[in-house]
Amino acid sequence: MESKLVLIGGGSSSGKTYIAKNAIKALNMDNDVVLISFDDYYNDLSYMSEEERHIQNMDEPSAFDWKLLNKHMKMLKENKPIEKPVYNFNTFSREDYTVTIKPHKLIILEGIMALENEKIRNMADLKVFVSASPERRFLRRLIRDHTERDNRPYERIIKQYFDTVKPMYDLYVKPTQYFADAILYNEGTEESESKAVNLLTTLLRALTL
Repeated sequence: MESKLVLIGGGSSSGKTYIAKNAIKALNMDNDVVLISFDDYYNDLSYMSEEERHIQNMDEPSAFDWKLLNKHMKMLKENKPIEKPVYNFNTFSREDYTVTIKPHKLIILEGIMALENEKIRNMADLKVFVSASPERRFLRRLIRDHTERDNRPYERIIKQYFDTVKPMYDLYVKPTQYFADAILYNEGTEESESKAVNLLTTLLRALTL
């Protein structure tokens, strides 16, 4: 079986996961597709104090374990299973267990830095960037982090966004759109989400033919 690697990059809360999951659902090929979150490859910060973890810049390339990520993507492309780490955003550390990921026809890696690394880009069969306005991404992140990530206070979410998330998006994430084979626009409306999902579904289906 030949495994195809798809990279889906874009800013935090641009809708990458939502679009990817709905495109996979539309493909109706559950046994042939695996979705891997780039977030699980954050560096493990368990050796730091809780206070130190909270002030780390999680939106720059050095926050990720590139060596392990490159190794795992290469293994999957070579039809070898991997033991994927699982990252806990509430503790800023990896869980003490891994998840076995077996080779699939389509391997989808999505995350803010999905298009950042040249070695990983060179392994990819399709590179996609999901674009959304800064206002839309900010509102989505505000809601998500407060409700899903240990009820983080709004003040902390807002400070992090303007201290690191937005500056790092402008510096590192946004420029990676130029490596993309396709840019999907997602402004949160039913029409834009539907178009983005349909376009990604079409692109993914073409890889399986």
